[in-house]
Amino acid sequence: MTIPLSYIARNLVARKLTTLLTAGGMALVVYVFATVLMLSAGLERTLIATGQDDNVVVIRRGSQTEVQSGIDRASAAIVESLPGIATDQDGRPLLSKEPVVLINLPKRDSNKPSNVVIRGVTGNGLALRPQVRIVEGRPFRPGTSEIVAGRSIANGFQGAGLGETLRFAQRDWTVVGVFDAGRTGFDSEVWGDAEQMLQAFRRTSFSALIFKLADADRFDAIKQAIDGDPRLTLEAKPETRFYAEQSEALSKFISYLGVSISVVFSIGAIIGAMITMYASVASRTGEIGTLRALGFSRISILAAFLLESLLLGLLGGIVGLAGASLMQSLSISTMNFQTFAEIAFSFTLTPSIVAASLAFALAMGFVGGFLPAARAARMKIVDALRAA
Repeated sequence: MTIPLSYIARNLVARKLTTLLTAGGMALVVYVFATVLMLSAGLERTLIATGQDDNVVVIRRGSQTEVQSGIDRASAAIVESLPGIATDQDGRPLLSKEPVVLINLPKRDSNKPSNVVIRGVTGNGLALRPQVRIVEGRPFRPGTSEIVAGRSIANGFQGAGLGETLRFAQRDWTVVGVFDAGRTGFDSEVWGDAEQMLQAFRRTSFSALIFKLADADRFDAIKQAIDGDPRLTLEAKPETRFYAEQSEALSKFISYLGVSISVVFSIGAIIGAMITMYASVASRTGEIGTLRALGFSRISILAAFLLESLLLGLLGGIVGLAGASLMQSLSISTMNFQTFAEIAFSFTLTPSIVAASLAFALAMGFVGGFLPAARAARMKIVDALRAA
């Protein structure tokens, strides 16, 4: 015979205080576990969403980031002439030659300096990024010292708001617009005219080339053309993969650190669940003896107490996830280890994080309840009734 689930649930309700305390401890652990995974997922989603499926990024071979890369004008002209690049209505290649530089700006709230990406773009720069739209002011005029700032930069850094002035590269730059990039990595950048940026920073080469494929299936052919040209020391990557790689180091660090902390915290939650279940077994010795006398097997007793502990874990997991889901309304910014630049992103809850968090909660319940359940199952009928 199997002990009814309703009987097991009533036992949890009958011990409200211990049930709430034990489930609360598990909920806190699940909250930490889920928020860390959400942080990592938010970073990955922000950077992956930064790219377009049919865009290609070209950087110097061996470079990990655009800041480390350098592409001279001759090489850029060779890439621009390759077949397979989409063109605009006037027949010009949809390609942007972009210098990318890191500068130091003070934050509005703390006055502490942090690295910010300055990107020079050409006329096609906006056309290649349909997710970017000007929400305040206007676009910068080519050939001038005008810039536009991503929403995160405009809100978070001194001098980056609409109508304010930034000074870098020995020149004053007027912020004439603020753009929204759909919560992608571009929200954490400042854009200006590519040629003006090259002159201001005294550079003769671009950092990266970004172009749109006429046909998304032509990437391999263009990559082979770039790899096989002895005049070029460049590497082409799909834009989505390029930005996904930018998140790899920081994402792994957040995940490893968070999971390690969660595992340490989970030891306390497991001990709490174990103490609760041992106390439950001790207070229900006579009840266990009666169940055995009524014909319930040792396996049924084991399963009943183990299921009770699993329900505790599930309850804690649901409460912890509910708390973690509220973090989705928050945005944070930190330095990306890969690019050494400030990046803003949000907590992101995904189905896989929900599944992993509930599995983690159930695992805590199983480990914490197995030994007490085994003790209850080993009790002899006579001893249990006599102890009662």
